[in-house]
Amino acid sequence: MRPQVVSVTGVGTSQPIILDNYISPFNIGFGAVITGSPTYKIEHTFDNVLTNSSPTWFPHPTVVNATVNQDGNYAFPVFAIRINITAVSTSGTVQLTAIQAGVA
Repeated sequence: MRPQVVSVTGVGTSQPIILDNYISPFNIGFGAVITGSPTYKIEHTFDNVLTNSSPTWFPHPTVVNATVNQDGNYAFPVFAIRINITAVSTSGTVQLTAIQAGVA
């Protein structure tokens, strides 16, 4: 797929990036770039965010309580990923870019 980009400023969550969980291999690479001083995590859900108004979100295993630029991946299917900024000391933005292999 072409890179998908979302961002969030201040405490809160971004819009989800919906992924194609039928692609095999699944393989998602992502990078989170910050400005300011946010504390954030990348989260994923197995729920269909298009039909479920209260999906359950799980933290990525290594991008939790991050305060610097981070990258990571998902090797196994999830429905969507998002940014969750949990704290900001003065100001802060996180921009998340995700690329899924196998989709043009």
